Amino acid sequence: MSKPQNPVQMAVIGAAHGIKGELRVKTFTGEPLALADYGPLYARDGRAFQIIDIRPANTVVVVRFKGIADRNAAEALAGTELFVDRSMLPDDGEEDEFYHADLVGLEVRDDTDAVVGKVVAVHNFGGGDILDVTLGGRKGVLIPFTQAAVPQVVVAEGFVRVDPAAAGLVEDEDGEAPREEDFDAKGRPRGPRDAGGNR
Repeated sequence: MSKPQNPVQMAVIGAAHGIKGELRVKTFTGEPLALADYGPLYARDGRAFQIIDIRPANTVVVVRFKGIADRNAAEALAGTELFVDRSMLPDDGEEDEFYHADLVGLEVRDDTDAVVGKVVAVHNFGGGDILDVTLGGRKGVLIPFTQAAVPQVVVAEGFVRVDPAAAGLVEDEDGEAPREEDFDAKGRPRGPRDAGGNR
């Protein structure tokens, strides 16, 4: 396979580990060791990386890539983001799970079915997934990706529906901000999945 046409980030290379070319790698797969299951990984510039050994190490994995045999070569790769094509990822998740890449580019519709914007990115700063949308000409409007704020996601038809009050875009009828009970039954955001696995 050549450079991904629809890239999904799977990992980012960190610091060198030891002197034999091994690297610490932060994965975005549900199961960190599953990083080796997707075949070659690609950098943004198209360079391919083949994993020949992988093992867990605290919050990361330690990886040996084909052709990287010493610390100097490993250090040169620090910060490299690794991708696969979206076609390499399974579509067997639960109904309320989505890959970040599947949400980017979707129309944003309000509760009257009017198109009000577009999803440009999905972020997670530690408190749950957030949709970054262009909305009515405003750039960088952030909407929590919760059942209350985004009650409907229809990837096949190319849209997400937002509840303007729960999304924090307008005050609700009584002038109050969304309450804790507005979130899903488990008290956490639903979907999207990290690439390659469940949350």
